[in-house]
Amino acid sequence: MERQSPLFTVFVYAAALLLAAVILAPILWLFVMSISSAADLSAKPLNWWPEEIDLSRYRLLLSTIENSAGAAFTASLFNSLKVAGMATLAAIAVAIPAAWAVSRTSNVSWSLYAVIATYMLPPVALAVPLYMGLAYLGLLNSVFGLALVYLTILAPFTTWLLKSGFDSIPREIESAAMIDGARLDQILRLITLPLAAPVMATSALFAFLLAWDEFFYALLFTSDLRAKTLTVAISDLAGGRVSDYGLIATAGVLAALPPVLIGLVMQRALISGLTSGGVKG
Repeated sequence: MERQSPLFTVFVYAAALLLAAVILAPILWLFVMSISSAADLSAKPLNWWPEEIDLSRYRLLLSTIENSAGAAFTASLFNSLKVAGMATLAAIAVAIPAAWAVSRTSNVSWSLYAVIATYMLPPVALAVPLYMGLAYLGLLNSVFGLALVYLTILAPFTTWLLKSGFDSIPREIESAAMIDGARLDQILRLITLPLAAPVMATSALFAFLLAWDEFFYALLFTSDLRAKTLTVAISDLAGGRVSDYGLIATAGVLAALPPVLIGLVMQRALISGLTSGGVKG
């Protein structure tokens, strides 16, 4: 084996540490703000670590007292989980047959690129027709209606990602199963989808993150706690004349926890899918 230069090894580790610092520094500062008192946040010079740790904001936002800021925050948190979860599951269900059809039938590949071209339109251009459609169906200020809107955003994206995964699976495997008498649903369920498990997990993860972070449509199509999502609830915290930046930071930390936990779970699914796919291939 070729030996690496010690200088190159030091450079690689230094670059990795620099990248980690750039990525983690804003997150660490967000956490420091969330546990800092108002005096520490307004002190000059700035305190890089609070003199006294203040966890009152976490207790405030996680409280379930009726008509409190905590009740509004937790309600919006559950709304975001519902909307992002429903939209992601629906997008994967729609994208699997669509991506397989486009991957295996090159004559219709233009349709996928035509749909993806709609991403070139600014969201505000679609706001009025979407609003009128939801109003006609009676789905304004509804988690189901918002999930339906998110589905229109996520379905082309997940289809594009899944197509790349299906393209990497040899068609000869499916042809051999078809010769042996396997039905199309059996080929997809027993052969194609297990081999495409890594890209399916990746698509689901990115779709969930896109739905979780979406703000514009959630702001337009929701009005109260029945459907208001977390991004809108956090913006409400900054809507007054005097903003508690520590409270906003606390909300940001709590809002980041579900995607992080789901990402860790999906990471294990990705590794498992890669391993099983390599063995089956």
